[in-house]
Amino acid sequence: MRVILLIMIGLSLLQADFSRTGEIVKDSMSGLEFQDDAVGSRMKWEAAISHCEALTLGGHSDWRLPNVNELKSIADRSKVDPAIEDTFTNTNSDRYWSSTTYEGNKNDSWTVYFGSGYVGNDPKGSSNYVRCVRDGQ
Repeated sequence: MRVILLIMIGLSLLQADFSRTGEIVKDSMSGLEFQDDAVGSRMKWEAAISHCEALTLGGHSDWRLPNVNELKSIADRSKVDPAIEDTFTNTNSDRYWSSTTYEGNKNDSWTVYFGSGYVGNDPKGSSNYVRCVRDGQ
């Protein structure tokens, strides 16, 4: 029990380290690269998936809509409007789509509200903002 507690405490001390190159923000802990070129308009969930899959940014075309864990990893709930890691400069204080379907209702998807950093769900037919991600090197 003591070993598990120490491991959990140690993990909570790990902090993500973000850096920016142009319109891309990289998390050195996970290796993920996030788009910081905010989409100017909201779109429905299926359109968001298609948008990310069609995106070419920074010489890469392997972008995708982030899952809920990836998206919430950049939220910073100690801030508001926007509640996001400081390296990001293009964020609307609103809901952003994740690719993760909400298990309580298959017609919904998980979202992250970057006004406060909280995670919720929204019908896939509604319109939210989009931030794409890719697995960096």
